[in-house]
Amino acid sequence: MIYFIELWNAKQVWRDLSQEERQNYMAQVGGAIQGLIEQGVQILSWSKNDEATSLRAGYDYFAIWGFPNQEMANQYQSLVEGAGWYNYFEQVNLMGAQDSAESVIGHLIQV
Repeated sequence: MIYFIELWNAKQVWRDLSQEERQNYMAQVGGAIQGLIEQGVQILSWSKNDEATSLRAGYDYFAIWGFPNQEMANQYQSLVEGAGWYNYFEQVNLMGAQDSAESVIGHLIQV
């Protein structure tokens, strides 16, 4: 399993769109996401970032995805960019294969 985590904030260009324009854009994105879900992609969470989070990251929203393989994760990244998402949202991403605490701790010790 490949995990992909997105953190984002709305840019002013998004805020300047009417609600109808925002709704139309999200409907298009939703259709593409549905196609990925039908191919085995999992949405683990879409959430607002809680203001009370200790050491809170400076992003208002986040999503956690599960992809069955790297190819699907790469396809998703291309889809997001092709849909113009980054025109509307300031975003950073995290991605990695499912791993164990022991493996990551071992890597940290060797750094």
